[in-house]
Amino acid sequence: MVSGRAPGIVLVHGTRFSAAQWSPQLGPLREEFDVEAVDLPGHGARRGEPWSLAAAAEVVAEAVDALGRGPALVVGHSLGGYVGLEFARVRPELLGGLVLAGASASTRGRWATPYRWVAGLVPRVSEERLTRWNDWLLRRMYTPDVAGPTVRAGYGFAALPAAWGEVLGRFGAEAMRDVAAPVLILNGEKDMVFRAGEREFAAEHPQARIELIPRARHLVNFDQPEAFTDAVRRFARELDTA
Repeated sequence: MVSGRAPGIVLVHGTRFSAAQWSPQLGPLREEFDVEAVDLPGHGARRGEPWSLAAAAEVVAEAVDALGRGPALVVGHSLGGYVGLEFARVRPELLGGLVLAGASASTRGRWATPYRWVAGLVPRVSEERLTRWNDWLLRRMYTPDVAGPTVRAGYGFAALPAAWGEVLGRFGAEAMRDVAAPVLILNGEKDMVFRAGEREFAAEHPQARIELIPRARHLVNFDQPEAFTDAVRRFARELDTA
C-alpha cells in the first residue's frame, strides 16, 4: 500500500529508447510507489512530436501532475538524466528528488566530440538498418524479459540529432546548483564515459551522493535490474521519511 507521504516516481528514458526501457523496474516499484514512465518527444508514443528540451521538461511536469502526489522523484537515464536537470531548473516546485543514472558527465569540451559525430552520422544511416543493429545488440546482451519490451516498442532515431544537438554544450557540473532537492548519482561501475564527472557533479550539490552498481555499464538498469531498482527504492524511501 502506498503511504500518504511516499513520493510519486517519474521514469525518464535514455537516447532512442522509450518508456519501455523501464519494464524491469515498473512492477517492483509499483508495489510500493505510484510510478509513471514517460515517452519523451520524438520517442515511443510521441515519435511524431518534435524534440526540444523545453517540451521534454513539460512531459515530465505533466507526469508529475498526473500522479497527484506533489513533488516527485524523477529518475533519468542518460538523455533522460539531462532532461531531469533541465526539469529541475524550470520546474523546481515539482521536484522532490532526482536520480541521475549515466548522466554525470559534462556535455562540453572534448568529451562531446564523438557524440557530435554520432549525431551527425545517424541521419545518413537508414532507420531500418539502425533498428536491425539495435535489435541484434539488445537481444544478444540481455534476456527477453529485460530487452523485449524495448525492442517491441521501437526506437526514436529521428530525434537523436536534435536531442543531443541541444544537450551537447549545455550541461556541466554547475547545473547541479539548480537542483533544489536531494540527488542520487547512480552509475554503472563500468560506465567510464558517463560517470566521468560524477565527483564534480556531486561536489556542486550539498545533498548529492554517488552510488555505483557493480558489474554494470551505461545501460545500468538493464545490466543489473534488481540492484538498480533497489537503489531507487531506497532513495525514494529516504525522501518519504524526510
